[in-house]
Amino acid sequence: MVSYHTLDVDGVGVFYREAGDPLSPTVLLLHGFPSASHMFRDLIPELEGRYHVIAPDYPGFGQSSCPDRSEFDYTFDHVAETVGGFVDALGLASFALYVFDYGAPIGLRLAVARPDAVWAIVSQNGNCYREGLGEKWAARAAYWAHPTSEARDSYRSAFAPETIRHQYMDGTEPGRVGPDGYTLDAFYMARPGNDERQLDLIYDYRTNVERYTEFQAYLRESQVPLLAVWGRNDVSFVPAGAEAFRRDLPQAEVHLLDTGHFALETHAPEIGALMRDFLARAGGQAERRPLVN
Repeated sequence: MVSYHTLDVDGVGVFYREAGDPLSPTVLLLHGFPSASHMFRDLIPELEGRYHVIAPDYPGFGQSSCPDRSEFDYTFDHVAETVGGFVDALGLASFALYVFDYGAPIGLRLAVARPDAVWAIVSQNGNCYREGLGEKWAARAAYWAHPTSEARDSYRSAFAPETIRHQYMDGTEPGRVGPDGYTLDAFYMARPGNDERQLDLIYDYRTNVERYTEFQAYLRESQVPLLAVWGRNDVSFVPAGAEAFRRDLPQAEVHLLDTGHFALETHAPEIGALMRDFLARAGGQAERRPLVN
């Protein structure tokens, strides 16, 4: 059964979902944009029988606090720092990571900072290679190079309900995606002040691309077990990003599913089965290792 909690992390209320036996190996689920931990509602039942599952909402997302921009810097470094504080507050000494979209640069920052704590990574459309960036990222790069107020304002369309709906629907078969996820995301994005917080993160995404070589070095040096399970029809993070993991991790397991960006909306049982098999082989039944700061 899933339980719901809020934990104070340096004055920020971090909401999270928890399921499974706390004595079992932990899997930390990190969501993407514009979503929150509710995106894992169909995956958690697939995992909780074998694993201790934790799924937080980032500051400014879902049910977590939305601090004012004058009190909280909406950067990926700061969000990752908060997630790290959350992990420490829960006393999670060892965990596997599930990273999706924004969750990839957040989770990989966490892994770089504490490599001995991460015993496996599952990347679901969670990119850290330039070849994994779809065509839209050329316009983002131009914005990052010339960050005018007009260019910043142009990204307000990213929070429109129809844009969010398309993120869920594009690349999927008709009738396969229910309205619950994108409707709730649109509600969260429409809260007062959230547009400016999210625009800060869109601009700061450039720092993730700048750190790709660092993330790749971590993968290469750690040889952490990795499963890449992607929606092959994603236009944001294209399949080349999944295949690229094998360059640094020759033993990486790659599966491309016939779906889009939000693959859990259509393929949660398939992804759950792949994860259970992969995590068991990755050492998910092993004794937990101590946290290394």
